[in-house]
Amino acid sequence: MKEQKIGIIMNGVTGRMGTNQHLLRSIVEIIKQGGIKLRSGDRLIPDPILVGRDEDKLQRLGVLSGIKKITTNVDEALADPQNKIYFDSQTTGRRAEGVRKAVKAGKHIYCEKPVAVDTKEAMELYQLCKNAGVKHGVVQDKLWLPGILKLKRLIQQGFFGKILSVRGEFGYWVFEGDSIPAQRPSWNYRKEDDGGIIVDMLCHWRYVLDNVFGKVKAVSCLGATHIPERVDESNKRYKCTADDAAYATFELEGGVIAHFNSSWTVRVRRDDLLTLQVDGTKGSAVAGLRECYIQHYGNTPKPVWNPDIVQPINFFEGWAKVPEQEVFDNAFKAQWELFLKHVAQDDPFQWDLLQGVKGVQLAEKGLESWSKRCWVDVPEI
Repeated sequence: MKEQKIGIIMNGVTGRMGTNQHLLRSIVEIIKQGGIKLRSGDRLIPDPILVGRDEDKLQRLGVLSGIKKITTNVDEALADPQNKIYFDSQTTGRRAEGVRKAVKAGKHIYCEKPVAVDTKEAMELYQLCKNAGVKHGVVQDKLWLPGILKLKRLIQQGFFGKILSVRGEFGYWVFEGDSIPAQRPSWNYRKEDDGGIIVDMLCHWRYVLDNVFGKVKAVSCLGATHIPERVDESNKRYKCTADDAAYATFELEGGVIAHFNSSWTVRVRRDDLLTLQVDGTKGSAVAGLRECYIQHYGNTPKPVWNPDIVQPINFFEGWAKVPEQEVFDNAFKAQWELFLKHVAQDDPFQWDLLQGVKGVQLAEKGLESWSKRCWVDVPEI
């Protein structure tokens, strides 16, 4: 058994998602486990170089992660032939330039979503990768969440009968930053910096809906900026110009209706920060990030509307927790391993940049729907 090192340029990992999910919980953990076993019997070992604009942050991150190689010069990293993959988790507006440079340097591309600021630019990046013959992928992490995987198993087993509807509740209260520090970066709330929850979350809902419940055919979306001012990282007040909540309804193929509330201005009284309720003719399920609860047709209570008496039914009874039938890894790490095997031994990988284009398209159509206050069709790409 031999070890094969694969160089990965990790650009933008000083940010929250890049640090926690992609570096510490994915690449570092893959290194700790001794890499990934290939069909040949060899072990594929990630060999990352951390790239960012702030050398002090990179130094601290290097100490935290144990990764020795850091640089503020992305061109220098791209020029090194040992680096085979370019990963981008910068802010959305910087992504296209980084991907273009990396493709020109012959690197395989893996990047966070949204892959670009608009559909035209996202499609350009996809075509660029395709024409250059490099492998490419987009992060679609929620497909590997235990709760979502449990829903997929239930669908495969025919538990729901005919699926009628999907209802998603996502979000939590993001503090304004004055008395209590905000737990999200300030650019999220500035449209001029490509912020906004529609751009962020409709990209997620596109791949979840397409891959689990059915292709998205149309959208009706209403956005809102509920908190007009917040306090930034320098303790300065700023005007919020991007939406912090979105109320979207999707028409899926097969007649399924999906509705998702996404909000950074909501207090949580549900099982998790994200819950999906799926209702079908034979049964229903409610899934969070990890757990999933089901109620079969035979366990469904028969309520009668009567507001004049105390509700006699405990609606939480009659639901059963789906048992742990599989071992689930970190969702980001699971997709990283698939992409690394795609690069190293040409394993199938369906979550390419074209899927990223679809996410940007739905976000654009959601914004168009909000602007026009109407239903908008989502054409096939």
